[in-house]
Amino acid sequence: MILDVLSSQERKIVLKNMKPVRFKAGEKIIQEGELGRSMYIFKSGKVKITRRLTLKVGDRLGESEKAFAVLGPDKVGFFGEMSLLTGLPRSATIVAVTDCELYELTPEGLERIVKSSPEVAYKLIYEIARVLAERVRKLDNTVLKLTTALSLVAIKKE
Repeated sequence: MILDVLSSQERKIVLKNMKPVRFKAGEKIIQEGELGRSMYIFKSGKVKITRRLTLKVGDRLGESEKAFAVLGPDKVGFFGEMSLLTGLPRSATIVAVTDCELYELTPEGLERIVKSSPEVAYKLIYEIARVLAERVRKLDNTVLKLTTALSLVAIKKE
């Protein structure tokens, strides 16, 4: 979990700048495409991450949702960080799979941490960056596999 890189005193600094929030199982926490500026850190519960897909079915285009991950306190431990850091629209929909207790970190909360305890903010942002780097590495491997598979299909059609 992201807070595990912090000492108990550092955790208190972060937690006092976050808002505890609860979501019931089945409740939508984040909607893909909406504007959002906060990230969430797990205390308990699990969420499902989905994205909209546009698929060609015959002559028509159809939309579908694809679930691609289930997260909890033991797996990554946070979500929503991209919108917190960039202010861009949400890249996925997040729905509570179980009842969830989360901590919400807003840009204002992060700014307070930066001003009051820069070393704690550094550790927090470093951990977010580490997780994002891992995701980029996995995506690079996925793109390589997909392009290889598409190349093989194209060769077989020739």
